[in-house]
Amino acid sequence: MTAGRPIEGGRRLPLHWVGVLPFMVYVGLFLILPTVIVGIGAFLDKNGNVTLSNFGMLSQPYVVRSFVQSVFLSVVSALVGAFAGAVFAYAVVTGNPDGFLRRIVTSASGVLAQFGGVTLAFAFIATIALDGFVTVWLRDRGINIYPGQIWLFDLPGLVLVYTYFQIPLMVLVFLPALDGIRPQWREATESLGGGSWHYWRYVAGPLLAPAFLGATLLLFANSFSAYATANALINQGSPLVTLLIGGLLQSEVGLSDPGQAKVLALGMIVIVSIVMTSYALLQRRTSRWLQ
Repeated sequence: MTAGRPIEGGRRLPLHWVGVLPFMVYVGLFLILPTVIVGIGAFLDKNGNVTLSNFGMLSQPYVVRSFVQSVFLSVVSALVGAFAGAVFAYAVVTGNPDGFLRRIVTSASGVLAQFGGVTLAFAFIATIALDGFVTVWLRDRGINIYPGQIWLFDLPGLVLVYTYFQIPLMVLVFLPALDGIRPQWREATESLGGGSWHYWRYVAGPLLAPAFLGATLLLFANSFSAYATANALINQGSPLVTLLIGGLLQSEVGLSDPGQAKVLALGMIVIVSIVMTSYALLQRRTSRWLQ
């Protein structure tokens, strides 16, 4: 008997949803459930009593500053990663689609996009920190990359470090959109008397814009939620929301407050939800012409 067709005594339930059940369980356990826990915990004090006092910290200057700096870091690293990654992706697309170069670039991008945390921080410290081997090599030749403050352990350094994994991520997510561009569209533009400017301005540009903006938003969310790399590089102060949350959860001087940490996490969830909803809408628009 075929699933979904009437049988004696009623109808058989359709079974096509069984294939997505493991994914639904995964999303429920690792996305929805933690979000619910954070949402409920934001309204509880240290003793488990319902309170709204936790939300008062959102008006504190240091909290506002941490959100502003987190957004600034995410925007800058996302824009740099988006433009650089788009250029690299376009260079790959112009080559042989089955060539060795494309396989190497996509494989390397898949690895480097996931290369982060303490390992990435150590790599930059060993390379361009005050006594890193590149810094020492340049210093021996009269080039000092730290004439004043050691910027590697501040926001400029985080922008550089985050860009390291933002660029390969952009290559991966932007390649499908570039692959969707048909050579016949350029030929049609040229047959109508248009040049490269007209092609990119009126054909390829408008088509790629939603995909580019969506990928940039994805890079923003990726940077905004990063924690381990920044925590390994910055050991004084909490310039980012993620570091501030970590300090409230594991303070060594008795200042831990899970309720306040969950308020900050709830604020991050709201921002990331807005960004990812915009990303999904742009991806839906892109999929219309990719198909």
